[in-house]
Formats: sequence, C-alpha cells, structure tokens
Amino acid sequence: MQPQSPRHQDGSAGDANYGTIGNRYAEFRQPDPRIAALIENALGQARTVLNVGAGAGSYEPRERVVTAVEPSRSMRDQRPAWLPRAIDAVAERLPFGDAAFDAGMSTFSVHQWRELDAGLAEMRRVTKGPVVIMTCEPTELDRFWLHAYCPEVIDVEAGRYPSTQRIARALGARSEILPVTIPLDCTDGFNEAYYGRPEMLLDPEARLACSAWSFVERDVVRRFEAELSADLASGRWDARHGHLREQQAFEGSLKLIVGRL
Repeated sequence: MQPQSPRHQDGSAGDANYGTIGNRYAEFRQPDPRIAALIENALGQARTVLNVGAGAGSYEPRERVVTAVEPSRSMRDQRPAWLPRAIDAVAERLPFGDAAFDAGMSTFSVHQWRELDAGLAEMRRVTKGPVVIMTCEPTELDRFWLHAYCPEVIDVEAGRYPSTQRIARALGARSEILPVTIPLDCTDGFNEAYYGRPEMLLDPEARLACSAWSFVERDVVRRFEAELSADLASGRWDARHGHLREQQAFEGSLKLIVGRL
C-alpha cells in the first residue's frame, strides 16, 4: 500500500479544499435518476458495494449494503441521515481485506486522488466484482460552450482529470468505457449539466459545487460573469447556442468506466 496522502484541514485529500468550497455541495449535486440507473446496471448483482470518495452520498444505491469512504469532514457531515456514516480514509489506503466487497464504485472522485494508480489498485484489491468509475474524459471537455467563455476552467478540469483509457487499463483488460448522456433537466449540478441552462453558471453557489471554479482567479470569474451576462441580455448566447435550451440530451465528456474481472 501507498503512504497516506497529505490532507487539508477538514481532511480533504485532493487538491480541492472541500472544507472551504463544499458547504452547499449536497444542495446542488443531487443524483440524477437516469445517471443513477446506469451505475446500478453496471454494479450488476452485487450486494455489498464500496463507495470511494463518497462525498455527500450521491449515487449510492439504496437497495444494497454500501460502505462509504470519504476523507473530507465537511462532505461526511453533509451525508443525509438515511445513508451509512462514511469512514475517514483515502483511496490509496483502504482499511479492508482482500475481496471484501462484491463491487466498488467512485463518482466524480478520481481526479482528487493523489496517487491514481495506487487508488485503483486498492479498489481492485478489495473488490471481487465490477469496479465502476464515473468521471470525465479530459480531451472532450471542450465540447461544452463554457470553453468559449471561460477556457481557464476547462483547462483546469483537463489538467486534473486522468485519461479514461488510463483508468480502464488499470482496472483490467475487460474494462469498458461508456458515454453518459446528460439530460437537459439533469439534477446533478456539474458544469456540463447546465449545457441548456446557462443562467445557472452565474450563480456563485452553483459554481462552487464544481471544484474547478475554486482554482481560477477572481478576475477571471468576474470576466466570465460579465461576458455571459451581457450575451444573455443581448441574445448573443441564444443566437449561438439557444438550440441547447430545447435539446433533450447532451453527450459531452462524462463517462462510465466499468472494470470487470
């Protein structure tokens, strides 16, 4: 096993400090049932499931026995009462025996791990069935209109997210990378979820639920707000992208990686 990763004051193990930015994370990052169904299907018949980087509990299956791991205290504190209390641990050092779980999962978490390969190896070690990872493909982030308004945020994301091919290789030869279609009324507020609702990205709290915004300078954010506000007011955004307001689904960078033994 790898040595435990350095942590922020609230226990966050990655580059983002969720003690500072995550206070309303659970409010904006509600699991979308259509995306949840894809994860449920990928977990197969597993009864016991390990959720690594579990955060506030999004996408944890209700009808299975879930063990959650989350290093950030603020994220653990936002977990609703009906979910199991999360264990304070990091992906690179999971406190479980070999093949302890039927399946493993991680959603929007791998870009926070200090040692990706070590964390994936640990998930594979403690899991005897599928390992399901929801993440973004960094080379496809520029499909989203945000790239034209705030390329700095897209660049931050592209630099943080590991290649989906790298993850798939680490999980084994039978791994599969599946595109995840984002619905227009997606309830999970990651950046691309607002592809047809641009006004949402003018809400500072909504932006903070996407950790990439915490890495760009304040003057960059002010420029983004001014430009998008002006284009929405003038109709320029709608002239270029208005069809997205009625487009029922968007295929951007979101992927589901399913590693099977």
